Amino acid sequence: MSEAATAGRCAWITGASSGIGHALARRMARDGWRVAVSARGAEALTALEAEAADWTGEIHAFPLDVTDAAAAEATVGAIEARLGPIDQAVLNAGSHQPVRAEGLSNEPFSRLIELNLMGSVHCLTAVLPSMMARRAGRIAVVASLAGYRGLPTAAAYGMTKGGLINMAEALKPELDGYGIHLQVVNPGFVRTPLTDKNDFEMPFLMELEPAAEAFYRGLRSDRFEVVFPLRFALILKLLRILPYPLAFAVTRRMVPKP
Repeated sequence: MSEAATAGRCAWITGASSGIGHALARRMARDGWRVAVSARGAEALTALEAEAADWTGEIHAFPLDVTDAAAAEATVGAIEARLGPIDQAVLNAGSHQPVRAEGLSNEPFSRLIELNLMGSVHCLTAVLPSMMARRAGRIAVVASLAGYRGLPTAAAYGMTKGGLINMAEALKPELDGYGIHLQVVNPGFVRTPLTDKNDFEMPFLMELEPAAEAFYRGLRSDRFEVVFPLRFALILKLLRILPYPLAFAVTRRMVPKP
């Protein structure tokens, strides 16, 4: 899609106050999009909005806590009233919290289900009616390569991301009939404030700008699944199809030492 084709088109990106959502918003605005950005951090969104003053496109801040379904619906209404119909939604808001079997508790599961999983559902149910009425639109649900198979310390995070992958697979055939292009985006490790907290080796770690470029390139494609980095995705795709005895032989090596 050329800059001329993207000029004036409206995108909505959640989780845009930092990390890959922030970088993607900047990339799309530079390419002519009118980008609505949402996150809980209003100050970061306002700063991002100001950055776009001299770019071809625009950035507009719409603060939102995606765990609030009514607020998500109101935000979509406000975006479309101000910027016009949303052509591209990127449901990116999410977080990670490692869990271990020792001291396992309900809290990280409840928190990540509400944010990663239900937060995306709230935004999806808010944006779909307008797209279905127009029989047009594009939606990218951001999951993770961690959703392919259960990985040590990712029991809560991987569960939510695997759920998003399954949800997108289930909805795609029906949404195709409405002319809505649904994608699932499965990144690997990207250097962000979130991954900076990790205390383990992150294979094939991508820097933020190349990751945002790969993300944007995927959004402009007809693929259902957008993955990056490709080599890491291929390794985890192989792990996903291994029989359990072989898969567990691999994942046992990933268990952190006490």
